Amino acid sequence: MSAAEIQEQVKARLDEVRAALAREVTGQQDVCLTCSFQAEDVLLVKLAIALDPKIPVLFLDTGYHFRETYEYRDRIAAEWGLNLINLLPAKTVAEQEAEHGLLYQSAPDQCCKLRKVEPLFKAVAGFRVWITGLRREQAKSRAALEESAMFALPGGKQVLKLAPLASWTTRDVWYACEELSIPFLPLYERGYSSIGCEPCTSLPLDPGDPRSGRWAGRKVECGIHIEAAPTR
Repeated sequence: MSAAEIQEQVKARLDEVRAALAREVTGQQDVCLTCSFQAEDVLLVKLAIALDPKIPVLFLDTGYHFRETYEYRDRIAAEWGLNLINLLPAKTVAEQEAEHGLLYQSAPDQCCKLRKVEPLFKAVAGFRVWITGLRREQAKSRAALEESAMFALPGGKQVLKLAPLASWTTRDVWYACEELSIPFLPLYERGYSSIGCEPCTSLPLDPGDPRSGRWAGRKVECGIHIEAAPTR
């Protein structure tokens, strides 16, 4: 397939995503979009704010992000006029480290729980629809990802979780960003393929696995996309 054919295909798929977003975003006050400021998330933000410039864009400010991530977040938020909501953990990095040491080394699941999972689930509980940039190609753990599904939060509340880019490849995302003149997070230029907190992110260990540079291979998910077990 030529580059021109790929671009035409991506344009058509962009229209499909715009239509999917329009069904939920337009005129609604209870829809949010989570954004890590990686390419697929920023692409969705660009499409969503065309429908609702004030859609809440939730960012998990763990305190451990790369300097480049914070600078890029601030640049995009300012240039696009985002309704950015920075979700903070209950404790600062200094407070957590004083109490528990370096949890990202000793107990990464607990660190993610305190700095990502709990703040996000608390925030998302205030909405009806949660839009994400998840894609099946990102990891084996996401291979069965649905574009639209109900998601149970701790406590039993359910929100409609949308992943309109579920079937997209990395190539699709990059072509679409170029089509829409979206600048990329500079860390991609340094070889990173999946970008989270700086202490838990390295260059990919396996070229065939985009997330192999996360948590030094100790785990593959932080927990924010793992549904709560049913309560009895």
